[in-house]
Amino acid sequence: MLRSQLIHPEISAVLAAAGHHSTILIADGNYPALNKRGPHAKLVSMNLSPGLITVDQALRAILSAVPIEAAATMQTEVDGPYALGGDPPVWDDYRQSIKEAGLNLELTPLEKWAFYDHVITPDHVLTIQTGDQQRYANLLLTIGVRMDE
Repeated sequence: MLRSQLIHPEISAVLAAAGHHSTILIADGNYPALNKRGPHAKLVSMNLSPGLITVDQALRAILSAVPIEAAATMQTEVDGPYALGGDPPVWDDYRQSIKEAGLNLELTPLEKWAFYDHVITPDHVLTIQTGDQQRYANLLLTIGVRMDE
């Protein structure tokens, strides 16, 4: 029996085969997961219904299983129908989850098209499609190095 919070066999298999600098996208329910992913990336659908599961729930499971060295978000738009006046509230949830995992990581916002460009590389190994309905909830994680203390 696995001891981490991640018990999904397909996700665990991809992470076990991934290495340093591989990227994992935890996508919100609006992300175009079928066509905006790396050429070899596995797509795992975890979008049971609107709001289930959330990106933060998936993040907590991933953080329990692999070392993460970087986290990027999709930068908010400043005008138009999806504009926000600051950071989306969900980013505070990510910061809290990262802190609780004992990591000292900053979220790095990337402009929308640059975010897509970072995802569609050969380093992208996994997309977890969630049912999260919050705006700008997409999160791109970079796997780090396991360091025994």
